[in-house]
Amino acid sequence: MKAHREVRPLSHWIARPLFGVLLAALAVEADFGGPEYFALFIGAGAALGVREWHRMVASGPRLSETLLSGATVLAALAVVTLWPGAWYAWAIIGLGATLVVVLAALRGHSAFWQGLGAVYIGVPAVALVMSRALPVNGAFLIIGLFLAVWATDTGALVAGKLIGGPKLAPVLSPNKTWSGTLGGIAAAAAVEAVYVGLLGGTAWRAAVYGAGLAIVAHAGDLFESLVKRRFHRKDSGTMIPGHGGVLDRIDSMLAAALGVAVMVLVFHADPLFGARP
Repeated sequence: MKAHREVRPLSHWIARPLFGVLLAALAVEADFGGPEYFALFIGAGAALGVREWHRMVASGPRLSETLLSGATVLAALAVVTLWPGAWYAWAIIGLGATLVVVLAALRGHSAFWQGLGAVYIGVPAVALVMSRALPVNGAFLIIGLFLAVWATDTGALVAGKLIGGPKLAPVLSPNKTWSGTLGGIAAAAAVEAVYVGLLGGTAWRAAVYGAGLAIVAHAGDLFESLVKRRFHRKDSGTMIPGHGGVLDRIDSMLAAALGVAVMVLVFHADPLFGARP
């Protein structure tokens, strides 16, 4: 039997780019507003993401676990905003997640999955704020990350719609194709090369970096698809018209942010490849 193909209404295709551009503008404004404004922006998104995560993975009472996860992530972000190199921001996340697991286990409601929320959202959130605050060119580094992820999502959508073809992971996400995946990687490589090249850096290295970020971003998208399939959810929420929930919008960014943080904070690499904006 031929699979039913979902037909999206026209309003969806109008709302998707409009809200995508609006959110992108807010992200860029927060980035160049300074580390504190950026942390507030990330904190707002993280709090909404935590709420959606618990709604997605727990069918029973979850308010206490949601509040504890949210408080954990926001506390870690507050610490890293005041002291960007503070290692105990990670300890706060670990402790908070453990408390959520214990609380959910005592109540008999998805202990592992509810505990995972603070880690899944909190670790990338803290990594983003650190990556913005610590490097000299942190604002431009974050813009490069944003551009790579946005190009990945857009390139995958366009290539998947225009070319179609074999499915990437039909069990997890029936709409994702190999053509879309490769289109997203190519788009991220091209956009990152242009961005770094215009800033005076080495374009071909930036293209390799962009392609690598796209692969990590695709993996993040697939992970959320796995969770949604596990809990029989189509979207994480309905907050953003044309996109679904907050987690549907940031799943790729959560994974890519970790990749950038490891490069910058652990290996002290230069994602601008010689550019000095």
